[in-house]
Amino acid sequence: MASAMAPCSLLLKPVLEPRSIAAPSCVSRPLFGGNVPSRRISSSLITIIPQATSATAVEDGSYNDTDAIPTPKVIIDQDSDPNATVVEITFGDRLGALIDTMNALKNLGLNVVKANVYLDSSGKHNKFAITKASTGRKVEDPELLEAIRLTIINNLLEYHPESSAQLAMGAAFGITPPEQQVDVDIATHITVSDDGPERSLLYVETADRPGLLVDLVKIITDINIAVESGEFDTEGLLAKAKFHVSYRDKAIIKPLQQVLANSLRYYLRRPTTEEASF
Repeated sequence: MASAMAPCSLLLKPVLEPRSIAAPSCVSRPLFGGNVPSRRISSSLITIIPQATSATAVEDGSYNDTDAIPTPKVIIDQDSDPNATVVEITFGDRLGALIDTMNALKNLGLNVVKANVYLDSSGKHNKFAITKASTGRKVEDPELLEAIRLTIINNLLEYHPESSAQLAMGAAFGITPPEQQVDVDIATHITVSDDGPERSLLYVETADRPGLLVDLVKIITDINIAVESGEFDTEGLLAKAKFHVSYRDKAIIKPLQQVLANSLRYYLRRPTTEEASF
């Protein structure tokens, strides 16, 4: 397998998931921080995914074809480092140095300022601390965060095609779709709880699909709730989000918590709803 870093290219892929809302082309406010009045946003039918061009992106581990395929996990963490976005990738013990994955992230205008690998009982964890090259600060744009997520998943599908059957994205971008389809009505779980006097904690678990992170932020900000920080996890067929949220710099009161939960539940369970009917 080649060890040299190869240049990255841009790959245009349509969002093929039949129940998905394509990632919006713009948002009204940064994902984390600020109170900007929300407004409707248009949709794009194309997802731009930088793809590495050599097999060094995810090196093969020492495993047999008969080994059980582990559950791929991609974590985007905005909480643990005040100065950088932390990304963690796990796929059992099958991942290598992910050199081309880091190279593809640089093609998005990002710098990988720190990288490390550690092992535990769940496998090998590759962690990157990422900042925007233009500002040296963490990523706050939800579209760029979603592009990071899709770039990593796209490289995982490219160099470990066996992961396709374990990922919801395998139905759109992989060679083998998952054998089981997640029922979004059953998979969707939403809770809102107090997290001090100035913010609340929103937890969302639902079926994964392209553009989901952007859609979550849009739904939340459409009812004038600010998303301050959080974590977005892709875990096989599911997506799990933890957001610190507030309303006018205060924790969300119980009636508004119910409005938020109902809004998310409605749109997540009906992802094909036309924008004109909102």
